[in-house]
Amino acid sequence: MWPFFRLINWGSITGKLVIFTSIKMRENPVAIIIPAYDPDEKLLLLLEEITIRMNNIHLIVVNDGSKEEKHEIFRSAEKYAVVLNHRKNYGKGRAIKTALAYIQLDEAKDTIVVVADADGQHTAEDIDKVVEQTGEEQTLILGSRALVGHVPARSRFGNMLTRGIFRLATKVSIKDTQTGLRAFSYSMIPYLIDIKGERYEYEMNVLLQCARDGIDMKEIPIETIYLEENQSSHFRVIKDSYRIYKEIIRFSCSSLLSFCIDYGLFTFWNLLFGALGMHQVVAVSNLGARCISSICNYAMNRRYVFKDRDSIHNSAVKYFALVIAILGMNTILLMILVHTIVPNPYIAKVIVEIMMFLVSYYVQKHFVFHSLQ
Repeated sequence: MWPFFRLINWGSITGKLVIFTSIKMRENPVAIIIPAYDPDEKLLLLLEEITIRMNNIHLIVVNDGSKEEKHEIFRSAEKYAVVLNHRKNYGKGRAIKTALAYIQLDEAKDTIVVVADADGQHTAEDIDKVVEQTGEEQTLILGSRALVGHVPARSRFGNMLTRGIFRLATKVSIKDTQTGLRAFSYSMIPYLIDIKGERYEYEMNVLLQCARDGIDMKEIPIETIYLEENQSSHFRVIKDSYRIYKEIIRFSCSSLLSFCIDYGLFTFWNLLFGALGMHQVVAVSNLGARCISSICNYAMNRRYVFKDRDSIHNSAVKYFALVIAILGMNTILLMILVHTIVPNPYIAKVIVEIMMFLVSYYVQKHFVFHSLQ
């Protein structure tokens, strides 16, 4: 479609500025979801910018239990958008689902849906970019930041860590796993509503579920914007990090506990058998300790980490086949280290266990406990 030109009086918020702008006509309606908790004027600036730049849009702001003093912001937002209200703060995931349920009832089936942040990190231009790349097929479009230049250290580190864990867990590489700018077709709404998660973990769960179900995820470069060192973010470092990383955290705790059992038995038997003058003390101690600790590890991982629903027989066969393979590698590496560069068997044991940790997680995740994935 040919663009048309609109005369804009850019007034009440941004100061008087009259310009001509070219607006690309779009046939598909666009529903833009903006979850907001205690927003400031940047929300109104974004709504005005979107209204100026884009046509055939329906803006939906979700007030996720913001403080009373912020209600004037939402009253002003009603000039541009439908405002849906939560009586208390349920979390970003729930706010997105509330808006999706609203769209499902109120919008046409050819609607393109966008989720954007309220804190000024996404521009109308970038929202328009992801919309242009969205079709009717089941594809999740991600606004991907380059994360170069002046990026707060915690944001840079968080994205790097999440990107690595995500690739380990799914075998899918995504440059910006923490982006809040996403677009998709109306047909994906039921699928997205069913994904678990109420707060920040919901966005990561969406990526994980799409990766597991083979849904294509396409990254579109957008501007990297962090205002005031990202101080407006309501991300709670400890609570929300746990929600996002809880599987790998639980796996780490299970592995640590199993390691303590394994290491304790290895040390005890190594000292005992050594005092008795037995041959191949290191290998025998390692084998006995691993047999007992692996049984404990299997029970914990099946029930608490991966929450596997497969029969015990199926997962146990695969798990202990993995144990045998890792035990072989573990013992060989341990013997090599003890007889070459690390003669202290206790230090060598720690080094080998660290090396085996990632191998064990990857195989258990994708081949042993995968009935829910």
